[in-house]
Amino acid sequence: MATSEWEIPNELQPNPAELGFDLDRALRSIVAVKAMVPADAFTAQTLGTERIGSGVVIRPDGLIATIGYIVTEAETIWLTTHDGRVVQGHALGHDFETGFGLIQALGRLDLPALPVETGEAPQPGDTAVLASAGGRKHALRCTVAARQEFAGYWEYMLEEAIFTAPAHPSWGGAGLIGGDGRLLGIGSLVMQQQDGKGKRVDLNMVVPASLLPPVLEDMLAYGRPNRPARPWLGLYATEDEKGVIASSMARGGPAQKAGLQEGDRVLAVGGTRISDLAGLWRAVWASGSAGTRLRLTIGREASPRELVVTSIDRRAFLKAPRLH
Repeated sequence: MATSEWEIPNELQPNPAELGFDLDRALRSIVAVKAMVPADAFTAQTLGTERIGSGVVIRPDGLIATIGYIVTEAETIWLTTHDGRVVQGHALGHDFETGFGLIQALGRLDLPALPVETGEAPQPGDTAVLASAGGRKHALRCTVAARQEFAGYWEYMLEEAIFTAPAHPSWGGAGLIGGDGRLLGIGSLVMQQQDGKGKRVDLNMVVPASLLPPVLEDMLAYGRPNRPARPWLGLYATEDEKGVIASSMARGGPAQKAGLQEGDRVLAVGGTRISDLAGLWRAVWASGSAGTRLRLTIGREASPRELVVTSIDRRAFLKAPRLH
């Protein structure tokens, strides 16, 4: 979607008079990100070879925080500033546990850096601004609807994700800015939920910015947190009222190699019974680090059976960033 083709309606844009910071200055910290990924990259089939989103300048030297899926396996990255300047960037790292990606601008951005929230904020009921690149017309006044657990089908979980409403139409890498001008989070997803009256409500899931400082220096030094990688199964799973179902597997990944099939129900990991996605990922990660062998009890055609899956570090499937 070209940035000129849409804008947030005036009545949903933030009112600078109601904010305790310089809105226009803060919005200059948000840049457009365009990432080009090789066609033979592992994530190209699911995420595409051209990815567009936003990123937030968090240091004066041009360090940018974004959501990791935009820059995973990116070969070329272009950054566009609020005044139309285009600067090349380089993907520095991706933390699969939080979901953050880091980009370093390879030219001078000369943009203000947003300070990163390090505490427990924000809380339900707080008002904030969720903004993608493009200034006020792409900034949305929103409310924190919830702070709660989020489990994703791609072997991902946050203990206390931020959910905001109304939903921003260009959420990927958008910056959630608090009332004091601090960066509260980075936009990740749009989701639908039912409210108490049976009406569908669109929400954004935002990764809390407070998760970034503890891993930032490692990501700058190593491209990832400096700790053993979690075990990865290459399993895409969903949940229903009966439990967890394997919806698909990464081609050539551990789950597929072990014989897991689409439609299998995951009943247990080791001795831990599984009733939901969060429980599945917790049980997998509690089993050790990447390389550990996991015993899965699965239900197929109503009869339980056991499979042994040898996990790996998911980075083994990914192309490393190339510095031009």
